Amino acid sequence: MSAALLPIASRAQDATPAPAAAQAQPSSDQQAQQGLATDQVQPQTQQERARILRDAQARVNARRRLREQAIVQDTYSHKYEVYFGGQYLRFHPGPNLQHNTEAGWNVGVTKYIRPKLGITADARGYYGTAITDNFEFQVFKPSISQYTFMAGPQYRVYESQHWAWSAQVLAGVTHGNFSTGTGGFPGTLVGLYPDGNRLAVSAGVPIDYNLGPGLALRLMPNYLFSDYGSEAQHNLGFTVGAVYRWGRQ
Repeated sequence: MSAALLPIASRAQDATPAPAAAQAQPSSDQQAQQGLATDQVQPQTQQERARILRDAQARVNARRRLREQAIVQDTYSHKYEVYFGGQYLRFHPGPNLQHNTEAGWNVGVTKYIRPKLGITADARGYYGTAITDNFEFQVFKPSISQYTFMAGPQYRVYESQHWAWSAQVLAGVTHGNFSTGTGGFPGTLVGLYPDGNRLAVSAGVPIDYNLGPGLALRLMPNYLFSDYGSEAQHNLGFTVGAVYRWGRQ
């Protein structure tokens, strides 16, 4: 081989590819990355998955409780509430007469002097028809009415985001009109109680369903005592209506 060809042969030997085994050998950095990727895809154990789910659910429950507490605080920190609605009452209109059904209205306002304790002023009107069957005066179904004006304490026993129920006891005066439908005869002649003002006492359980912090629907079963004709009348009924709240304690 001539001297001129020696450099070319030397370069050809240098350019000869490395063995396949040497090319396939990964570097130390590649091995570390492959090991890290292998660790990351290792499946979690059943206990680890359960713990993660419990922690996530606990965080969700904690956030929900905080939201509910904020809503409850916003709802029941109002200083005033006004309520209005319709009334139903089973009333005893005379000493020897059967109970009759009366319908009417009810409106009232409560001022809270403590977070759960308030003072309520209440007005009601009841209207109905008594059954007398009085053939002597030809009075059979005279119309009658009562109006009550009472006040007293109201205490909120239970409160939550959606529901609340309270207890109230009211006392005041009731005015009875029993002679307006008798054709000019005194109501006492056909078995009704005499007209006039008498004592009234009411006990009720307001049950509220909240539509929002300032608005609720109310159902209130109640008992109404009166003493027309110096006799005790024990009357049962209920109110259905709405409650509006405003102001802050």
